[in-house]
Amino acid sequence: MSEEVIVNDVDAHHVFDVGRAKIEVVPLKGLPVVAPAVIFVALSIGFNWQWGLMFNHVVGGGLWTGIDLFVGLVIGPILGRLSIPSRAEFSARFMPKMVIIMPTVVMMTLATGFQVARNAGNLAVSNPNHAWLIVSFCVVGVMATIALGVLEPANIAVLYEMNKPVPNGERIGRLMKRFIYTAGITGVMQIATLIIMTRLGSR
Repeated sequence: MSEEVIVNDVDAHHVFDVGRAKIEVVPLKGLPVVAPAVIFVALSIGFNWQWGLMFNHVVGGGLWTGIDLFVGLVIGPILGRLSIPSRAEFSARFMPKMVIIMPTVVMMTLATGFQVARNAGNLAVSNPNHAWLIVSFCVVGVMATIALGVLEPANIAVLYEMNKPVPNGERIGRLMKRFIYTAGITGVMQIATLIIMTRLGSR
C-alpha cells in the first residue's frame, strides 16, 4: 500500500499519493513536433513566403482561439466544480501538454500575423483597416500577456508543487483558481478577436 501524506486545503484535508510517478513539466516527446513548427515560421518570415505566413497565422490563430474558448468556457467551469485532488489529477495530465502547445500557437500567430499585416499594407495609417488592426493588436497583446505571463507560470508552478514530496494543497488550489479565472477571461476575449478578424477579412 502506497504511503500517503495529508496536505491542507482552505476548507479540508486532502490525500495525495506520494508514490505516484514524477510529472514531466515539459514533455520532451512534444519537442520534435514543436521544432518543425518553429523552423517553418522562421523560414516563412525569412523568405517572406506568403503561403507559409498565411498558413501559420491562420492555423496558429485558429488553434489558439479554439483552445482558449474550449478551456475557458468548457474546461474552466468543470474544473471549478471539482475537488482539489481531482483538479490536481487532471492538471498532472493536462498542463504539461499546455506548456508545449500554448507558446507554440501564440508564436505562430503573432510572429507571422505582423508580417501578413505588413505585406497587406494594413500597417499604413491611411489604410482603412488600420484602426481595426490596432484594436486587434491591443486585444491579442493582452491575451498573449495573460497566456504567457499568467497561465503558463501558474501551470508550471502547479506541476512543480505536485512533484514535491509533500504537495501544498492550498497553494495548488489557489493556482488552479488563477488558471480557471484567467482562462475564462481569455476565452471571452477570443470572441472579440473573432469579431475583429472577420471584420478585417470582409473589408
